[in-house]
Amino acid sequence: MENKIRCAWCEKDDLYRDYHDNEWGNPVYDDDKLFEFLVLETFQAGLSWHTILKKRENFRNAFEQFSYKKIAEYNEDKIQELLLNEGIIRNKLKVRGTVSNAIAFIEVQKEFGSFSKYIWGFTNGKPIDNNPQSLKEVPATSEISDSLSKDLKKRGFKFVGSTVVYAHMQATGMMNDHVADCWKKAF
Repeated sequence: MENKIRCAWCEKDDLYRDYHDNEWGNPVYDDDKLFEFLVLETFQAGLSWHTILKKRENFRNAFEQFSYKKIAEYNEDKIQELLLNEGIIRNKLKVRGTVSNAIAFIEVQKEFGSFSKYIWGFTNGKPIDNNPQSLKEVPATSEISDSLSKDLKKRGFKFVGSTVVYAHMQATGMMNDHVADCWKKAF
């Protein structure tokens, strides 16, 4: 593992390397996992991904294992409890947005049968390989993330600008942005 060539962004520490090697860019079709990444990516807006990864277990515990069905039912008391939780990012708009997103997530499931079917429809059900040679060639947004962001907002999702959506697409393998010499490029 130590001699592997990786995308340069993940070489900060073992937490980052482990995330890169075992999760980032792996196609995710499971609604529970897609929602987890949606929560984490929306909280990441304006912060570093490393900060979110360090707090991931705290988020998991605070948000009941990322159960969108439970989160959709959160009341004001639960929201206030979360805002006092020092283990997570205590941004009231993001906490409230997570509740809104859980409700919208369930509505998408009702309409499409699964959130996975909906979101992967934007890439025709397959990962898109951008074939970047270096990190400089990895975009922050794309036409697809622009369209998906617009559609998510129309459906009531919060904190889903094109950059957040693109990061979600990278994390869940919809966009393969592993650089050319990264060992994960070949998977």
